[in-house]
Amino acid sequence: MGAYHLLVVRSCVLALAMVSVSVAQNSPQDYLDLHNEARAQVGVGPMVWDDTVAAYAQSYAYQRRSDCNLVHSRGPYGENLFWGFGADFTGRDASELWISERQYYDYNTNSCLAGQQCGHYTQVVWRNSVRLGCARVQCDNGAIFITATMTVLETTSATALLVALAFYIHVIFHFVVGQTK
Repeated sequence: MGAYHLLVVRSCVLALAMVSVSVAQNSPQDYLDLHNEARAQVGVGPMVWDDTVAAYAQSYAYQRRSDCNLVHSRGPYGENLFWGFGADFTGRDASELWISERQYYDYNTNSCLAGQQCGHYTQVVWRNSVRLGCARVQCDNGAIFITATMTVLETTSATALLVALAFYIHVIFHFVVGQTK
């Protein structure tokens, strides 16, 4: 009986360790660490965590929960999206995927190599991205949806309002122009 209890205790400790690793890999610091490591490698200053941007990211991630589609929010911030199914993907997994696009970025031409995607990487290391907020949700179908949202502006209500207004004017203009063609 003593060996059985020891086995149960060891199993519980192992399970708790795996849960804490999963939670830890979704913390704001985990997102920031990976983004800032990539930025430091190219001589760009660090981003800081922004609760307002994170709330925006969380709100949008929650909206995607029912379908888990990789559709950008079209909001006032830049963002990277991740979708995965079949594993308990973490914010670390998503960040590593975005940063892995570095191999397809040509610094001399400031563009992606022919036929490759590197826009997620450039979003991570863009010098003007200064604030970061991220979110992760499990979708209704069991998949994981993760968004990293970045802003280049100081977070004040006035600048946020101006950015949002400019964005919506841009969308309305393109909608109207598209209707007249």
